[in-house]
Amino acid sequence: MCGRYASSVRDAEVVDELAVDDVVGDELPPSWNVAPTDEVRVVVERPARGDDGPGEPRRQLRTARWGLVPSWSKDPSTGARMINARSETITERSAFKAAASRRRALVPADGYFEWQAVEGRRRKTPWFLRADDASLLTFAGLYELWRDPSKGDDDPARWLWSVSVVTTAAHDALGAIHDRTPLVVPRESREEWLSTGTTDLEEVRRLVASLPEPRLVPHVVGPEVGDVRNDGPSLVEPVPDQPDQPDQPDQQERPGAAGGRSS
Repeated sequence: MCGRYASSVRDAEVVDELAVDDVVGDELPPSWNVAPTDEVRVVVERPARGDDGPGEPRRQLRTARWGLVPSWSKDPSTGARMINARSETITERSAFKAAASRRRALVPADGYFEWQAVEGRRRKTPWFLRADDASLLTFAGLYELWRDPSKGDDDPARWLWSVSVVTTAAHDALGAIHDRTPLVVPRESREEWLSTGTTDLEEVRRLVASLPEPRLVPHVVGPEVGDVRNDGPSLVEPVPDQPDQPDQPDQQERPGAAGGRSS
């Protein structure tokens, strides 16, 4: 599951790292406590539009709301239940199938938060997980465009862009914290993940299966991250005198994915 993450990455870094062609919209302020329904920056590829029809795809950095709103939704409240999409079913579920085929995204992040339930402790332990070399992470995402019927054709806000973070099964230390983890797209797979030429669902399934397990480093952080009103770089700082590896519960004690948060 991914229910909260940190993204202090500036647009200029994303443009350079991901070879972005076009920056759409204003830069968002950094956040170390990104929560569902927040606006987030995502990278997508879209065919350029010209007088002669669609042209070559161009890579865009733009803003989307976290929580995918399918095109057939009656209202955007659906997105609050679709912040995550399970990698095992994105090519099957009606909410994600079309996006998995034609609208894949990358979500730049510093890392993400997860809460570990430990037997005998009343309060869950918050962990922050980042790349082992502290480099930029790119979560696999799916995006959609929802047409707001209450807005006119000439209203630039008539289209809502939204995104869901794809999750996969977690193993080893990550699995001890939670049984799901964001699907991380490594540098060498970013181009294929974003490619508008990969639309066959069997090819998408193969692509998902080919992505390696991420090498993430966890550390305990303070409970302040549990309140979405809190923000700032201190939220990702390790708490002194805490273990640098999570407790390893028995398989049957591992927590399941939480309700509708991971679809």
